[in-house]
Order: sequence, then C-alpha cells, then structure tokens
Amino acid sequence: MLALTRKIGEKIIISDNICITIVDVKGDNIRIGIEAPRDIKIYRGELYESIVAENKQSAKPVDLAQLDLLKDIKTK
Repeated sequence: MLALTRKIGEKIIISDNICITIVDVKGDNIRIGIEAPRDIKIYRGELYESIVAENKQSAKPVDLAQLDLLKDIKTK
C-alpha cells in the first residue's frame, strides 16, 4: 500500500485517467473527489466487501433436497 500525505486541493493521479482530489478535511473525516471514466466502477470498501460476499453466497451449490420441498407447494 502506498500512503501519501495531501492537503486540501492537492491531487493524486492514477494512470492516465483517474484523478483523486482532497476536497475537505474535518477532524477524522476526509472528503475526496474522484474523476474517472464512467466505465470504471468505484465503490466504498464496505459496500464492495458486501457485494463480494453476496456474489460468493449466490455461487454456492444448491441443495437439491431443499428444492424438492417446492414441489409440494400448489398455486391457486
């Protein structure tokens, strides 16, 4: 991991097409602005971890015994 010290208004450039700007600092909170092409997905870390966990859950093999229970359900 690269750790940098930046002041308000200073930027960090990633590759040729991503720019991170320090917008504001209040106590322990830092606001950043991110300029990137629309095709690049940007997530907060906790949201990304939640998405990964849900994807792993949905990719688990299905228990066919539980699916057999659905056969007994009748529609009106």
